[in-house]
Amino acid sequence: MPHHTPLIVALDFPSFEDTLLFVNQLDPKTVKLKIGLQLFVTVGPSIVETLQKMGFGIFLDLKFHDIPNQVKNACLAAAGLGVDLITVHAENGAECITLAKQALSALQQPPKLLAVTVLTSVSPENLKQQNITTSIEALVVHRAQLALSAGADGVVASSLETPILRQHFGQDPIIVTPGIRMAEDVSHDQARVATPEQAVASGSTYIVVGRPITQSPTPKKVIDTILQRLSMKG
Repeated sequence: MPHHTPLIVALDFPSFEDTLLFVNQLDPKTVKLKIGLQLFVTVGPSIVETLQKMGFGIFLDLKFHDIPNQVKNACLAAAGLGVDLITVHAENGAECITLAKQALSALQQPPKLLAVTVLTSVSPENLKQQNITTSIEALVVHRAQLALSAGADGVVASSLETPILRQHFGQDPIIVTPGIRMAEDVSHDQARVATPEQAVASGSTYIVVGRPITQSPTPKKVIDTILQRLSMKG
């Protein structure tokens, strides 16, 4: 059984071999692993099985976005892989999330269903281009309300919105926060970022860290540093 840890490492690698070379340096007691679109499309479901056999908990972040029946069936297929967390877009709407949650609830050990509110790459300018006139914060709260009311176990949101989500919805929902950077790192393609300490202090259940760990020559050292800063170790 995978251990509980607030730290999820994003495996943004182009191949099975590169992924294993990196993962072999990690301890499943200290991190979960995120499999996103690139790795899953390149390698396929076998990567999930391989990493689970190594003892890692898996966050399958494919952000399903389609008609309700397609999303439901995709969620069931993902659940069949034995992953811990899966994602759909809150933009799918309440009917879609309810249908997926009902299907998952019939399983013996369903994954947690998370709804993506607003991607951390999105800026106010991006919203204007889409003719969305509300603020990012208001949009995140609206989509979280819709998703949680429809049965989602939690949401994916930036740490900038996490405090207001906790104010509105309390401590029960899972909040997964991507866009995490160490204080000394650049933000790359993320518009709304935070350090691990800021994210957890603001109420994040899990934080997702990619390049600061995966591009480091000493990833285990970075992981230990993050966990120490979160007062989990040492």
